[in-house]
Amino acid sequence: MIFIVMGVAGSGKTTVGRALAERTGARFVDADDHHPESNIAKMSRGIPLTDDDRLPWLESLADIIAEHLSIDKPLVLACSALKQKYRDVLIRGCQSSQLSPITSLLTNIKFIYLKCDIDTIKARMSSRQNHFMPPSLIESQFADLEEPSGDGVVVVDFG
Repeated sequence: MIFIVMGVAGSGKTTVGRALAERTGARFVDADDHHPESNIAKMSRGIPLTDDDRLPWLESLADIIAEHLSIDKPLVLACSALKQKYRDVLIRGCQSSQLSPITSLLTNIKFIYLKCDIDTIKARMSSRQNHFMPPSLIESQFADLEEPSGDGVVVVDFG
C-alpha cells in the first residue's frame, strides 16, 4: 500500500505522514527532501515553482513509488501534489513498474488530502521556522490547488 499525504504547505503532511508510517510500519519519504537545490533556492527567494520546475521532482518521486510497488513494500509519501496533473505523474510512474493496469494500481495507492483554509495555513506558516517555504508563497499554493476527489482519495478537514 502506498499512501500519498497531500495538501498545501503547512497543512501537516510531514507530521501526519510520519505518524501514519510509524503506525503502519511503512517507509516515510518527505518529498521536500527530494527537491533539487534550484527549486529550494527559488522558493527560498519567494518565487513560486512552475510546472517545469516541478516535473523532474515529481518524476523522481514517481520512481520511488514504483520501486515500492514493485517490491510490495509499504510507503507513506508526504507531497504537496497540488494539481491533478502532478498526481497523474506520480501514478504514471507506477505503470513502468510492470504491474497490472492502472485501475488495479489505484487500489494500492491512496491519496490523503489534508484540507485546510488559508487562515489556518497563514497562522501555521507564521510560526514555522527553518523551512525553505516562506509564508509569502501561501497564496500561490492555494492558486495551484486542485482539490482531489473520487475513489482512492480520503479528505481530512484540518480547518
